[in-house]
Amino acid sequence: MSVAELTRNAVDVLPKGELERKLKLGRPLRVKLGIDPTAPDIHLGFAYVLDRLAEFQREGHTVVLIVGDYTARIGDPSGRSDERPVLPGEVLDANAKAFAEQAFRVLDRERTEIRFNGEWLGKLSYAEVVRLARTITVARILERDDFAQRFAAHEPISISELLYPLMQAYDSVAIEADIEIGGTDQLYNLLAGRDVMQDYGLDPQLVMTYPLLVGVDGEDKMSKSRENYIGVNEPPEEMFGKTMSIPDKALPQWWEMLAGGGPHADDPEVAVRRSGPPAGPARRSFRGRLDERGKAADLPGRGQDRRRAVDRDRHPAGQAGGRSRPGREAAIHAVFRRLTGG
Repeated sequence: MSVAELTRNAVDVLPKGELERKLKLGRPLRVKLGIDPTAPDIHLGFAYVLDRLAEFQREGHTVVLIVGDYTARIGDPSGRSDERPVLPGEVLDANAKAFAEQAFRVLDRERTEIRFNGEWLGKLSYAEVVRLARTITVARILERDDFAQRFAAHEPISISELLYPLMQAYDSVAIEADIEIGGTDQLYNLLAGRDVMQDYGLDPQLVMTYPLLVGVDGEDKMSKSRENYIGVNEPPEEMFGKTMSIPDKALPQWWEMLAGGGPHADDPEVAVRRSGPPAGPARRSFRGRLDERGKAADLPGRGQDRRRAVDRDRHPAGQAGGRSRPGREAAIHAVFRRLTGG
C-alpha cells in the first residue's frame, strides 16, 4: 500500500516526509490511538478512525490502543468551553473494557495491543510529574484555542486540565509510539507528544489527524458527551432512523467519509446516480469487513434485520431530517447500505 493510500483523507501528516522515513525502518511501526472511556459505545466517527488504523495493520504494523482510564479522571479539555465532569473510577473502568472489546470488530486482534494508561501514570512520583511538567511552558499551552478563549474570557481553567496534554504525551513515551492518530481537535496534544518524546530521548512520533465526523444534529462533531452519535451496537431501526434524520448539509461529509465518496463526493445525490458503488478498498467499508469476519451478527447488514432497517416507513425517525425528496433519500439509503456492507 502506498503512502498516499495510508494517508487517504488525512488532514495533517506531520512532519512532511516523516512517514516515508519511518516506513523504511524495516520493522512494524507502533501506531497509537487514544480512547476516551467516558461512555462504553463506539460511534461511527470513531469507527472511521479505527478503519484507518486497520489499513496500517494490513501492512503489518501494530496498533496500540491507549485506554485513558487515568486521564479520563482529568477529562480531555480539547474543544471544550468548560471543564468536563469526571465520572467515578469504577464506571470508567467498566466503560474502558467494553469499549476496547468493541474495537476488535474493526481491528485485527493479533496486531492490536490494548494498554490502560493508569499502568504508568498511576506510578509516577511527584518528582517525575515535575520533570514532565518542565517539558512545556504555560505560554505554549495557552496557545491552544480552547484555553486561550477561556483565559481571555476570564473563565476558570484548572491545573489538572493544563496537565492533560502532558499526560497524553507521556503515553507516547511509555509505549514508544512511532505514529499517533487522532481527530483534528487533537492536533495540539499530538504535537506535544513529539516534543515530550524528544525531551525523553526518543524518536518523536509522526502525527496524523483526520476530519471530525459531524453528528446527527449536523452542527457539532459526533460525540458521546453531546449525545449526537450513532453507536455501532444500536438496533438497526434506530441506526437507520438516525441516519435518515441528518440534515442535508451533513450528507456530503457522511458520503465521503463513511461510504467511500468517490469522484462526486461533494454531491452525494449526483454520486448515487452516476458513480455507483466505489471500487476496491473504498467499497469494503468497515461494516463490510465486519460481516466478512463473522463478528457482526448483531449489527445491521443481514436478513430480516436489514430489511426492517431500510424500511423507512416503519421508523418515524426516518422522516426527521432535511427535505423528503427522492434524491436525498437515495443518497442516504446508499450511505446506509455501504455502512452495512450491503
